[in-house]
Amino acid sequence: MKNYQRATLVGAIFAALIGCQTTSPTKAPAPQLVINDSDDAKISQQLAKQALSSRLSYDIVESLTVEVGPRLAGTDKDIVAVDWAMEKLWLLGFDKVYKESVQVPAWSRGSAHASIVAPYDQPLVVTALGGSVATPVNGIQALIVRFDSLEELSNASPGRIEGKIVFIDHKTERHITGKGYGEAVGGRSRGAIVAAQKGAVAIVIRSIGTDHDRMAHTGMMRYEEGTPKIPAAAMSNPDADLINAMLKRDPNITLSLNLTSENLGIATSYNVIAEVTGSSKPDEIVLIGAHLDSWDEGTGAIDDGAGVAIVTTAAKLIQDLPQKPARTIRVVLYAAEEVGLVGGKAYAAQHADELDKHYIAAESDFGAGPVYKIDFNVNAATFEQVKQEHSAMTLNGVELGNNEASGGPDVSILPALGVPVASLNQDGSDYFDYHHTPNDTLDKIDPKKLAQSAAAYAQFAYMMAQSEIDLRPVTQQKEQH
Repeated sequence: MKNYQRATLVGAIFAALIGCQTTSPTKAPAPQLVINDSDDAKISQQLAKQALSSRLSYDIVESLTVEVGPRLAGTDKDIVAVDWAMEKLWLLGFDKVYKESVQVPAWSRGSAHASIVAPYDQPLVVTALGGSVATPVNGIQALIVRFDSLEELSNASPGRIEGKIVFIDHKTERHITGKGYGEAVGGRSRGAIVAAQKGAVAIVIRSIGTDHDRMAHTGMMRYEEGTPKIPAAAMSNPDADLINAMLKRDPNITLSLNLTSENLGIATSYNVIAEVTGSSKPDEIVLIGAHLDSWDEGTGAIDDGAGVAIVTTAAKLIQDLPQKPARTIRVVLYAAEEVGLVGGKAYAAQHADELDKHYIAAESDFGAGPVYKIDFNVNAATFEQVKQEHSAMTLNGVELGNNEASGGPDVSILPALGVPVASLNQDGSDYFDYHHTPNDTLDKIDPKKLAQSAAAYAQFAYMMAQSEIDLRPVTQQKEQH
């Protein structure tokens, strides 16, 4: 809304902010938190109220999932998504909209079929893991050997594994932070390498998901130079349970696996970028990002259409202020995050000469749940000032957290390069029910929760664009992806 004035904004919400104090959620005895009532904080709170009352964030993710749908990096639909983003950002009226080319790996999923053929004849629900090679035309049939985790597989003798299909049966724990995913994902990403080094002919994993639906969760896996490339697939959680029940009856379970996936070389995609030009420090950048690509099983609503909607809405609300913030707000919709943070790495390389002008960065890539806490990775000497500056976010249900943020997947590259980051942590309690499955669809998004996240990003971006605090050097410089 362009017709209100800054003074009106400040005055209109002043009364609501007077006396709004809360108690810090840190260790007892907790000091009283005094809400920042500066003019900038009041404007940030008004931005939050606008986000909460707007349908823009939902409209954006609806548009992306309906008009584009699945958009696997390196495919034709990936380019359709880039064109969609360029047009959408122009229509929203950003000061600058442009794209930067990125070379990405292209891969075709093909078909996936699996079944237990002995001693019990049972079909299984599986999907190829991203980047997997195909099986021979007639498939692979072999005994399975089960492991609780990648660690157990790593410690196993090759004699147990040679000529067999490895089955990693690591269950994913449900948690608001999604920490169960981090504990299990090694089996997906490195399992094929370790299994092949010990003589396995293929690998199947229990899906990295917290659901009990009979559908499999895909995701990227890796190969290593000098190690044979073996086919890799994930099975649904109920099918993993079925195999465990069979193993209690007979340790000799024969599995048949057939994948027709194919690596297609290198293709061109794009990071899509929009900017709200800063009024007095336009060369300094507050980056808020999400990734534009998705896996091909669902329509990419929660991963990461929601993130695209959240950061775009936040920047649009700031774009429409009667007076622009001091620093430039840069929205980056990254290419090919799902297949190895390709867009994030390309951005860091292409913008190496201006990373010292990046004031702070944050990425939304954890679904459509509400933001419940904000963490930072900034100068330890000024961290408490940064927290206090953001205290108005507590009025939107956001806890002020620690100084150990990674920033999000693509953004996690930046702290090692000296760029301060923040993590706006979203409630991921049900995120891994749908993550990387055909169930990643628009109906999983609650418009109110999505709007709350957009509100949090709007507050964060605006406050950082106006801040006078020195955020460097960052505290945690280790790359965290």
